[in-house]
Amino acid sequence: MLDPAELFRLSEQVPELDRPVLVLALDGFVDAGSATQLARAHLLSSLESEVVATFDVDQVYDYRGRRPEMLFVTDHWESYAAPELKIHAVRDSTGTPFLLLAGAEPDFQWERFAAAVTMLVQRLGVRMIVALDAIPMGVPHSRPSTVIARGSSPELVTQYSNWLGTVQVPGSASHLIEFRMAEAGVPSMGFAVNVPHYLAHLEYPAAALTLIDCVAQGAGLALPTEMLAEAAVANRIDIDAKVAESEQVAAVVRALEAQYDEILAGRSRGLVAEGARLPTADEIGAEFEQYLLQQQDNPDEPDGSGDH
Repeated sequence: MLDPAELFRLSEQVPELDRPVLVLALDGFVDAGSATQLARAHLLSSLESEVVATFDVDQVYDYRGRRPEMLFVTDHWESYAAPELKIHAVRDSTGTPFLLLAGAEPDFQWERFAAAVTMLVQRLGVRMIVALDAIPMGVPHSRPSTVIARGSSPELVTQYSNWLGTVQVPGSASHLIEFRMAEAGVPSMGFAVNVPHYLAHLEYPAAALTLIDCVAQGAGLALPTEMLAEAAVANRIDIDAKVAESEQVAAVVRALEAQYDEILAGRSRGLVAEGARLPTADEIGAEFEQYLLQQQDNPDEPDGSGDH
């Protein structure tokens, strides 16, 4: 392995952190409803922050696999959206510091990246890792957002329901960091918010709000949520109106509501009932693609896109 220390640059002046929590919020893996992106953008825009570590993205990013966007204007290149990977020192509403790892998930050198993060965790005195995910799931938008919680120790997530049993899933750089941190004895928690699968391609601020609430509770931080809460309400009104326009979509939502209620009542063991078949995104995706086109044709209509 190449030297992990050469993968990042630590700022010359690092603020006093007092054993902070490190929140992982990376792009590149599944982010249904853009929930992780919305949560991260909300924290950085609504709280005081500064960059304390910068990673050498050129060594770990697949430019041909995820081509960054460039803006061409008339006869010249106007801008380039360069991928970034940074650790921000953020202060919550009471001034308590925490760290936020934000940016593009590495495509290469995961073990080296995890080792580099481990070095930074040690240097910055991090006491706990909190990772954020958002996954499409057969849940209705008309019920409270649920999360699948995980922890390096069961005691860290005892207040959360077990929505899934044993499953095998594709890994991510963020998941690997959690795993390596647990091996190193650093407590870690992770929260995967369940986003209605029929809304996975849209921005869904209610899920971002749930993620921030999980971080606040798990890390003991005071995090603002007013703007996201307002965006979630507006988004819910918009979705309800669109669902009402399509009996096909409304029937799917009713079926998901019944399944959700069965789980809460204890009559079903998990998000997927035994022998049940969830509707696919393709079965109702066409309906929502039409709604997206309508929104583009009517830009003045509220889209509940959040506050970032």
